[in-house]
Amino acid sequence: MSYPALLTMLPRMGIPLCIGNRSIDQVCHDSGVDTQFFLLICQAYTSPHFIPPLDQLLATDMSGLVPYLQRSHHFYLHKCLPHIEHHLQHIAHHLPVAVGQVLMRFFDNYQAQVLAHFEREEHEVFPHIVALQAGEHASRATTPRRRCSSRRHTGINNQLDDLLQILFKYLPASTAATTDVPDVVLDLLQLSHDIKQHAVVEEQILTPLVQHLEQQNAIAATASLSSPS
Repeated sequence: MSYPALLTMLPRMGIPLCIGNRSIDQVCHDSGVDTQFFLLICQAYTSPHFIPPLDQLLATDMSGLVPYLQRSHHFYLHKCLPHIEHHLQHIAHHLPVAVGQVLMRFFDNYQAQVLAHFEREEHEVFPHIVALQAGEHASRATTPRRRCSSRRHTGINNQLDDLLQILFKYLPASTAATTDVPDVVLDLLQLSHDIKQHAVVEEQILTPLVQHLEQQNAIAATASLSSPS
């Protein structure tokens, strides 16, 4: 496979890994996934600078976007991060106590930052988007404005890069030789790449879609107020 990272994306789309000889259209149909939406997300994960035109977004069934992002959050919080934490705890056990505590404290702070970011999206951003997609009135759907933040995404990835630098620069040679170190480095690199592409989905697909829906919602609300009762 040219893009192995897509393998972790498929379950989040509700698509099983065993697809046999079926076409993309058939796989998507059997899984209840819109084909154009599936291809759009694939493009976002395989093209770092992917910026789809608004016409493409509006021509695509976006009802699966928020559920997909929610499943991605679950994947990061309940699969990726616990797996990395397990490796780091084993590494910390072989370090001087103070050094091990610093390593785990750094990772704990990172997890807390990720959790806070995701909780904000789950409780504020996603309900706002679902309301917009349902065509609810501006009083519920567009006030206050809620958007995904590229600055927060950058901060999350910067901390992952910092953790990698800690492992590369400061682990004693005796500890770096353990099997946990290469495993956790690969896990961190994979997570970093996945979160970067997750940010592409939110910033280049979700955000312009929300901006358009907000504009349409505001136009509809203004027309409703100006029409005779």
